[in-house]
Amino acid sequence: MTSKHQCVELNDGHVIPGLGFGTYTPQEVPKSKTLEATKLAIDAGFRHIDTAYAYQVEEEVGQAIRGKIADGIVKREDVFLTSKLAGTCHRPELVQTCLKSSLKKLGLDYVDLYLIHYPVPIKPGEDLFPKDEHGNILFDTVDLCATWEAMEKCKDTGLAKSIGVSNFNHRQLEIILHKPGLKYAPVCNQVECHPYFNQSKLLDYCKSKHIVLVAYGALGTQRDKQWVDQNSAVLLDDPVLGAIAQKHKRSPALVALRYQQQRGVVPLAQSFKEEEIKENIQVFEFQLTSEDMKALDGLDRNLRYLPAEL
Repeated sequence: MTSKHQCVELNDGHVIPGLGFGTYTPQEVPKSKTLEATKLAIDAGFRHIDTAYAYQVEEEVGQAIRGKIADGIVKREDVFLTSKLAGTCHRPELVQTCLKSSLKKLGLDYVDLYLIHYPVPIKPGEDLFPKDEHGNILFDTVDLCATWEAMEKCKDTGLAKSIGVSNFNHRQLEIILHKPGLKYAPVCNQVECHPYFNQSKLLDYCKSKHIVLVAYGALGTQRDKQWVDQNSAVLLDDPVLGAIAQKHKRSPALVALRYQQQRGVVPLAQSFKEEEIKENIQVFEFQLTSEDMKALDGLDRNLRYLPAEL
């Protein structure tokens, strides 16, 4: 079964496959691994691929998708592809330029979903995360509503089928939703979300506004040394998660993914290992009980693996 068989409806009429493949790649991992993993994901049945300008792997992701189209494995319309606006491109005149740059790298005519990657604008330039002499990120001053209007134009031109946001809190979402003359509401909000940080309040709010929550770090992140405290608890080693996994004869990773799906969240699964990629697609093949869900809800400890320094 492919993830395309179970989709979630977006507020603009499009649908998003209920499981996505993430392509963030730590610096120490060769980009060739991203190319190979994305090919493996498509072969395994993933039809929702998530990338971003800031990941700097759009060439590899695009090459994998185009290769599978050329092989006759998929058609372009079978693949739901997400990319994200760089933080340095929030100025309205830079938004479409950034998207066109992503499309050029991907070698594709459009993305299915384009997101504002961060709610905070960063100083424009070649450096994606410019810093001052004290190591602090250099921010820009741009009205979020002006950036959103430029995102709406990306949808109008057909360069993006749907538009949304990432890493937004309730207050930042309200700014856009209350914008005078709002043409399109965000279809989704992609945030860190897993049993240790279940975002229940934000999820309830998003549901009330017909905004789909997409979860990155759904398996507890790749624990990239650059961003994640190596002393933090390892999600997939949790004994409660392990006991539920054993009961269902599934892996802790599959239980963590299924937990999100049954809450109405679209999780992103990320791996460079063929056996894990093939296993993760099995998330549609079993159900957690209400007792399982309650136990997993109880694991929340407000643990954010990726501190939102922005």
